[in-house]
Amino acid sequence: MATSTVTAGPLRRVPVQGRSVARVQRMLDACAVLVDEVGYDGLTTTLLAERAEVAIGSVYQFFPDKRAIVQALTLRNMEAYLQRLSARFAQGDLENWWDGVDAGIDEYISMHRSLPGFRTLHFGDVVDVHLLDDERDNNAVIAEELARVLVEQFGVADEPRLRFALEIAVESADALIKLAFRRDPEGDDEVLVEAKALIREYLHRHVDVTTA
Repeated sequence: MATSTVTAGPLRRVPVQGRSVARVQRMLDACAVLVDEVGYDGLTTTLLAERAEVAIGSVYQFFPDKRAIVQALTLRNMEAYLQRLSARFAQGDLENWWDGVDAGIDEYISMHRSLPGFRTLHFGDVVDVHLLDDERDNNAVIAEELARVLVEQFGVADEPRLRFALEIAVESADALIKLAFRRDPEGDDEVLVEAKALIREYLHRHVDVTTA
């Protein structure tokens, strides 16, 4: 489910009134559907305006170009991912940090299956490896957020070693999950099971020793 939050990010101006917020959300929703249909290269602001049922001037009122629209959608997806993780952790049934990592992978897979546009854009790497942050790779941003969650939720020691290991794990998991969805539109379960096993084994070797 799409979040209704609209942050500054790539927006020319942040919508304040309810109608403006809803209009921007319609643009992002339309963008998500269209990138699945025509890909990023086929996406145009004119096509997006037509699908969102807004005037083309409304698009440019908030976004300078299609990259900015996709960037805003990717930031919204990132927020949705973190909200999903928070909800998962709030259930209180994750006993160890590796259960938290498994939950992170499960939510990523779930978004591929259920969230329009996500299996095409992921966290923006098909557009720009720095779409989430000007200085860090998209997957490095994800790894940083996962590190923060593991430190806060499971008391894992907050060390550079943790972030390095998670960057390797995120890159590996991302590649294997993409492979799973290339093999099967719903995700090849055999590949996904192996991906989770590989990531867990790797992190046990490199992160377990840092646990407080």
